[in-house]
Amino acid sequence: MNEKSKARQEWEETTLARALERFPERQESFQTSSGIPLERLYTPEDVPPAYEKTVGYPGQYPYTRGVQPTLYRGRLWTMRQYAGYATAEESNSRYRYLLANGQTGLSVAFDLPTQIGYDADDSMALGEVGKVGVSISSIRDMARLFEGIPLDKVSTSMTINAPAAILLAMYIGVARSQGVEPAALRGTVQNDILKEYLARGTYIFPPRPSMRLITDLFAYCRQHVPRWNTISISGYHIREAGSTAVQEVAFTLANGIAYVQAAIEAGLPVDDFAPQLSFFFNAHNQFLEEIAKFRAARRLWAEIMRERFGARQAESQRLKFHAQTGGSTLTAQQAQNNIARVTIQALAAVLGGAQSLHTNSMDEALALPSEEAVQVALRTQQIIAYESGVADSVDPLGGSYAVEALTEEVYRRAKAYIEQIDAMGGAQKAIENGFMNREIQDAAYACQQAVERGEQIVVGVNRFTSEEKSAMTLLRVDPAIEQQQRDRLAALRAERDGDRVNELLGRLDTAARGSEALMPLLVECVENEVTLGEICRVLRGVFGEYRPTATL
Repeated sequence: MNEKSKARQEWEETTLARALERFPERQESFQTSSGIPLERLYTPEDVPPAYEKTVGYPGQYPYTRGVQPTLYRGRLWTMRQYAGYATAEESNSRYRYLLANGQTGLSVAFDLPTQIGYDADDSMALGEVGKVGVSISSIRDMARLFEGIPLDKVSTSMTINAPAAILLAMYIGVARSQGVEPAALRGTVQNDILKEYLARGTYIFPPRPSMRLITDLFAYCRQHVPRWNTISISGYHIREAGSTAVQEVAFTLANGIAYVQAAIEAGLPVDDFAPQLSFFFNAHNQFLEEIAKFRAARRLWAEIMRERFGARQAESQRLKFHAQTGGSTLTAQQAQNNIARVTIQALAAVLGGAQSLHTNSMDEALALPSEEAVQVALRTQQIIAYESGVADSVDPLGGSYAVEALTEEVYRRAKAYIEQIDAMGGAQKAIENGFMNREIQDAAYACQQAVERGEQIVVGVNRFTSEEKSAMTLLRVDPAIEQQQRDRLAALRAERDGDRVNELLGRLDTAARGSEALMPLLVECVENEVTLGEICRVLRGVFGEYRPTATL
């Protein structure tokens, strides 16, 4: 036993023992959401060996401490508030409000019909138009959404997956109408279909043609939109579905491996497309575990890209990520408490080295966020950035015995999951056989049971409750916007060149049945006012629709 171990044993037998005799601890044991035991005390003995190899320096492999050498001392993270509802005009007004209040990037929420490829006048869209995001059926809607916002001056993130290529095509078309070349565009399209099969459910096509659309988009952006992040590989929704922090890292990176492999098999050299990959993680309540999660994910991805795929460029090895605070942690009861939750989660994301961040609004467990609640959420980021001082040092918790020990344990457990998924044949197979779904469902059930037994305290829900009613003013979407959108589509179909539309849809059908790259044709379609629903109807006819199997 070394001197430090002797000193620790002496402390436990004297100082600690006397304290425990007088003041017993609150419970017998403590652990993180992933079941990682939390020790009473961490010392240098708990920090993994080979510090420079496993932790290192910011901006250098394995990027545990961050992907930039100076992090926020050079430039603060992009402050994005996920927003979109009702019509394009109303969402445009919200974007202008946010930009005027200091937001530095846009993040678009689309309504459910848009997410699953239906126009607003489709019978499948009935009752859902504009409800959980903005309704976008055509390039005219997209133009209204960004009216007066120069697209070469903002970075735009679009949370869209199955029809991601179509929505990006519309964005490119609107930029061109503004006189902005695609090469000047900056932003991200989520474009992550595997997690839709796994956790979220807004899929359209089966996996194989969906992966074709994704790799087509990779190739197109490499040539025409080089500053665009072509995919945001998302752990956020995996966590929202009930996973642990370790599962979030493991399943997200396993999906990332599948996308990289698919792109390589499509003939793309890894260093040509890997710099445009990005990630999207949840920022949850377990403060230290969340910081460790982000650091472990960076290290693990750098190893995967260098050792598995042979990526040589530093940009190909760096895990860049957007974070959003945990929507599933918000409570309808005592909704003002959500401000504290969001602050803790946002601080974890910043200390974990996020490149961009969305903070949820306090009222989101009740309705779409009001302007007042959105402003509080944005101000939370600004206070962390400008008043807390945590952005003034690079990885300020690096070297913390607790954080380094947790980083190593999250890394180790996530790596073991990835090896298990590899043995099954990869992420797609692990999704198809229900493995990932079962793991998430089991974790979600265990968490809910802990809340119901009172073992996991949720303030205002199962402890410290009150009978007070919320006095907040909630945002309500006018149901009349559905008819407005239908009328607009009717006008578009009457005014456009119908023969040209039919010709393009015929070409799209032929191309989809062959091996032609689809992205250039999608841009041509939307610029000629072919609608989202019309394009997806053709692709459904060729590709079919995905039907999930039951998971027991």
